[in-house]
Amino acid sequence: MADPQETPSALPSPRSAAGRAGLAALLRAPGRALIALDFDGTLAPIVADPAAARAHPGAAAALRRLAPLAGTLAVITGRPALSAVEYAGLESVPGIIVLGHYGRQRWQAGELTSPPAPPGLADARRQLPAVLAEAGAPEGTWTEDKGDALAVHTRRAADPARALERLRGPLAALAERTDLAVEPGRLVIELRPAGSDKGLALKNLASERHASATLFCGDDLGDRPAFRAVAQLRAAGIPGVAVCAGSAEVSVLADEADLVVDGPAGVVALLNSLAAAFARPAPA
Repeated sequence: MADPQETPSALPSPRSAAGRAGLAALLRAPGRALIALDFDGTLAPIVADPAAARAHPGAAAALRRLAPLAGTLAVITGRPALSAVEYAGLESVPGIIVLGHYGRQRWQAGELTSPPAPPGLADARRQLPAVLAEAGAPEGTWTEDKGDALAVHTRRAADPARALERLRGPLAALAERTDLAVEPGRLVIELRPAGSDKGLALKNLASERHASATLFCGDDLGDRPAFRAVAQLRAAGIPGVAVCAGSAEVSVLADEADLVVDGPAGVVALLNSLAAAFARPAPA
């Protein structure tokens, strides 16, 4: 008799028992499954200029293939929702939900809803240049204004990791003064409104959509709350799988994942394998 948690040969098998149970639950009831993904580093390769990021060439087609088979398909990102929609071609994916700014924004069926930015964000925007100057931010440090968040990048600095560490304390102090949250990432520190993260966004969406099982795929430290949410949902009786789009820059997330795939190309392959598995007739 076949193992009820056995995965089809085209699908990679999670290394944890909980992950294998989560994948089996997704396959049993695809029409009630929630598949959620990060954007940068997961659907799109990391690039030096975030405005130049574009999804893997096969991402939109894989999402379109999966969309009519999965109960809910979502992108949960720190970017503005409209940026993710544009950079990934998500307007072509029927029914997809895009939660931007860690869940503060929602784009669905061409409509965007978003709360006003908190006052502290404007204060942080005014103070940030002086904070960076006083901290001696190295050449190559630059700021990305996301509208609802401020991201300080060090990828272009001569020693990006050291530059990031140098700025960590001053940026944390600025966040505390302006009542913002600090979000670390791949050679970036982001200041954003408190009270929202990818974990909360994932749990709320799972509840709203009455998901019977979840899969979340991410690549970065900002995705750790979503990984924790997968574990919390499991404890509440909703099976799930945490997938890491592996990279050399953020190995800690791979250590916490049920399944590791090879960057955005591996994510696209996984989406296509899920679509093929979801399309198979259920065993009698």
